[in-house]
Amino acid sequence: MAGESSSKNTRISRTNVYLYVGFDKKNTRITGELTSTSLSQARSTLLAQGINILSVKKKSASFFKSGARKIKSEEIALFTRQMSTMLVAGIPLVQALGIITEGTPTTPLGQLARKIRLDIESGSSLSFALKKNPDYFDALFCSLVESGEQSGTLDTMLERIALFKEKTESLKRKVKKALYYPVAVVVVAIIVTCVLLIKVVPVFQDLFKGFGAQLPSFTLFVLNISQALRTNGLSVFIGLTVFYLVIMRLHHSSIWFQHLIQKIILRVPIFGGIIRKTIVARFARTLATTSAAGVPLTDALDSVSKACGNIVYGNAIRRVKDAIASGQQMRVAMRKTGLFPIMVVQMIGIGEESGALESMLSKIAGIYEEEVDSAVDGLTTLLEPLIMIFLGVIVGGLVIAMYLPIFKLGSVV
Repeated sequence: MAGESSSKNTRISRTNVYLYVGFDKKNTRITGELTSTSLSQARSTLLAQGINILSVKKKSASFFKSGARKIKSEEIALFTRQMSTMLVAGIPLVQALGIITEGTPTTPLGQLARKIRLDIESGSSLSFALKKNPDYFDALFCSLVESGEQSGTLDTMLERIALFKEKTESLKRKVKKALYYPVAVVVVAIIVTCVLLIKVVPVFQDLFKGFGAQLPSFTLFVLNISQALRTNGLSVFIGLTVFYLVIMRLHHSSIWFQHLIQKIILRVPIFGGIIRKTIVARFARTLATTSAAGVPLTDALDSVSKACGNIVYGNAIRRVKDAIASGQQMRVAMRKTGLFPIMVVQMIGIGEESGALESMLSKIAGIYEEEVDSAVDGLTTLLEPLIMIFLGVIVGGLVIAMYLPIFKLGSVV
């Protein structure tokens, strides 16, 4: 009996995604998807939201992702800013969501706003409606909104969240700028080099056959690389593709592998330092926002550990949380991790003693955000000439290798 009951509960708790088409209370045609335990339950949920249903069907599973565009984190930041601005201006919550929906009716963000508005109209709170969309609103976001609802300061809380999201997105853009630029240039250099080795070098190789003389060692080296690439290039490409897919699979499925990779990245010269500063800035900014919202420190640290974006630091922050829960001071627990700069630990210690931890965390966030900005600008300035030299050596080396026999032949004649 116990086994049957357990099996039944498992079946009941299993959920599926359903696609629906219908008309809302304003007789506007809408489409969307919702998660439900059964088709009948999905219909009941839609009817409770005041939707006149045209069709509801289970979303079929596919090996490939659906063509629907996912909402970007930048759009969520903009959505939060729009909501806070309208609530501060005195516009009711449902009307504010309606304005966003009407402004972008066919976009995924507009459909998300419509879905949240329908949930609120059916009696849900904003925080509960947001929790139904965990892909876009994490536990920290929902917790802060819930705190704002309970304290009656939702407009102020949304403004703080909007500022937090904007600062976070700004940091992400700076780090991407530092990392993607050199990677993109190196990839382009590799593609150009492969094209030259496969298409251009063989033309010179046919020309050299008629020379009847010993070719320079450098030229022979390039010709051998070209021959190997033409003979085994496809196998190498397939092997590298499989290797990349295996690495990506391990990174998504293995916590241990993620920890190893992120630990190695933190130790990479220059780039590792930028990432460390970014994590410290995000840690301070997130903790300052949660402290301003009145969230208890241990709960705030739990949210910060999930939002820092790095497993190594996430584990360290959880150890800090456990130490604080057992009665230890925050600065002592942070110093023991060995991951936080001494200046950060000292400033937090001053904040603890003076009772101005929130203000001190905001200052730390500002300092490290500026340091990341300066580091990225400096790195970009340094990389530009280095990349030009790199491209010059690669392309120029190939040109010299191909023309060296011609120069040698000219000197003999």
